[in-house]
Amino acid sequence: MSDPAEIDEAIIAKVSDYLDGLLAGAERDEVANKIADEAQWKRAHEEMLETRKFLSGMRKARAPESFAQDVTATIHKRSAGRFFARRTFGDRVPFGALMIVAVLGLAVLGYFMWSSQTGSLKQDRDRGGEHHGSAVIVPPP
Repeated sequence: MSDPAEIDEAIIAKVSDYLDGLLAGAERDEVANKIADEAQWKRAHEEMLETRKFLSGMRKARAPESFAQDVTATIHKRSAGRFFARRTFGDRVPFGALMIVAVLGLAVLGYFMWSSQTGSLKQDRDRGGEHHGSAVIVPPP
């Protein structure tokens, strides 16, 4: 069984809508009549008016204008700069992307060294890959 001192939620909702001015026409008149005639509706109305009076008397607290800057400074100080610090290029670019660029750069460098006339990676195909310390001079025919 429900407590007789407890007010039904439907009554509370209707009285709240009545006080907020959300009800129109016949529905508003019906709620006004119930507030005047029925004890439970009247008690809900009085309690809500009292609650609104207390809520309207409360001061609204606002955060100071420098709140965000103060919080950021506190976090920066306590974290020793791990948060909100200036990020270097290596922090902004993923390590994998840097690794791919480095591997491609080394592959291009290796290709140019292999294809050049004086590159150290190229083997002399005329001599079968043998390397000698002195240059061979071939007389013209």
